[in-house]
Amino acid sequence: MHKLSPCLLITCSLFSGCQAPGGPIDTHSAQGAAVGPVAASAIAGDMASQFAEQIDRPVRTPIKMDVDGSDYASALEAALRGWGFVVITDGRVGKNQKPIQLTYSIDSLNGEVLARLMTPSIALGRAYATTPAGATPASPLSIMQRQ
Repeated sequence: MHKLSPCLLITCSLFSGCQAPGGPIDTHSAQGAAVGPVAASAIAGDMASQFAEQIDRPVRTPIKMDVDGSDYASALEAALRGWGFVVITDGRVGKNQKPIQLTYSIDSLNGEVLARLMTPSIALGRAYATTPAGATPASPLSIMQRQ
């Protein structure tokens, strides 16, 4: 029962932002929890790999994201590039490009860190336990498909 309550909180927080099909997506990228560079890199690497597995478009489809200069934003950009994505952070989109708008957030929750990646078609979320040596998943990956 003790493990059920954090999972329930994570699930509720992930689905509290659900939107009706065809509705607008929140384009705000939030940096709510401060994580060190090692933990940020571990979390970003895991989330980028999960995103690459779940996305239904070719990796060469550009990803458009706003970066805020945080360790997590830099690590996420690098991790996505490492998976072969073209990441646009300066807002310059080519004439024939239709990039995927990617937003992200990282928040503290009950002593853990909740990381989320969202596009108009999918939202991923996972809780992580962080230490100075890195981060490890503390929950299963939550996936929400949007139509």
